[in-house]
Amino acid sequence: MQDREHHTPRKGGSRGTWVLIAFLAIAAYFLLTEHRAHFLAYLPFVLLLACPLLHLLHGHGGHGSHGGHGADQPQAGRPPRHDGGSQ
Repeated sequence: MQDREHHTPRKGGSRGTWVLIAFLAIAAYFLLTEHRAHFLAYLPFVLLLACPLLHLLHGHGGHGSHGGHGADQPQAGRPPRHDGGSQ
């Protein structure tokens, strides 16, 4: 049987990937330095628009698991309910 060479991908990525990352970094640098005044003028509006967008994309899966807030347990700062014992 012949031994076949197995080419495993390098951890660092290919040369083309690094060239693309370098090009994007240089382009981002020149865009920010040349258009800093425009960027800073619109930054407050971008932050305000990001709030509802993040609220929509965040998801609401983590809101139901607060411990200690059951119907039979008194909440912190509230006196226990006395409604005759029937629930």
